[in-house]
Amino acid sequence: MRHMNFEGRGCGEGRKAWHAMREGGLGGRFDGPHRGHGRGPGRRRMFEGGELRLVLLKLIEEQPRHGYDLIREIENRSGGAYAPSPGVVYPTMTLLLDMGLAEEQASEGPRKLLAITQSGREHLADRADEVATAMARLAALAKVSSSTDAAPVRRAMQNLKAALQDRLSQDGVTREVQLEVARLIDEAAGKIERL
Repeated sequence: MRHMNFEGRGCGEGRKAWHAMREGGLGGRFDGPHRGHGRGPGRRRMFEGGELRLVLLKLIEEQPRHGYDLIREIENRSGGAYAPSPGVVYPTMTLLLDMGLAEEQASEGPRKLLAITQSGREHLADRADEVATAMARLAALAKVSSSTDAAPVRRAMQNLKAALQDRLSQDGVTREVQLEVARLIDEAAGKIERL
C-alpha cells in the first residue's frame, strides 16, 4: 500500500498511522456523549467496519477536504462529542485513494485535498442506506450532546479531586479523617443515585 505525504507527513509517519489504524480499527473509539479515544471497559466503536470510510467519502462529496478538515467536520456534526484521531483518518484517506474512490486535488499550501471520483459517487449510491445510518448516528450524537452539557459536573469533579489531593496529602492525616472522607464521598454518591 502506498502512503500519501499528507500535510507534510513523511512515509514513516504514514506507516505508523497505518499500524495505528490496524490496532484501533477503522472507527476509532467512542465512550458516551463526550469526546474520547482509546480502549477500556465499556467503550464501543463509533463506526463499525467501513462506516468511517463512507462518512469521509460523503464529506468529500460535499466539498474537497484535507484530513484535519474532515476531523473537525465530524466533530462539528457530532456536537463536539466525537472526533476520530489522525491515526485513523489519514490511513482511511489513503485507502480511499487506493480504492479509486477519491483523488488528490491541488491546493494552496502543503495540505493535500481529497476530492471524490465518479467511482466514489457510485460507491456512495450503492451504499446509500449505510451512509444514511452513519450520518444519522452523528446527528443523534449531536442531539444528545446538546441536551447533556456536563461542564458543571466536570468542574465539580475536578474541584473534588483537588480538595482530596490537598487534604489527604497534608501531614498528620489520621485514619479517622480518611474514613470520614470516604463516608462523605459515599454519601454524595448515594444522593446522586437517588436523583
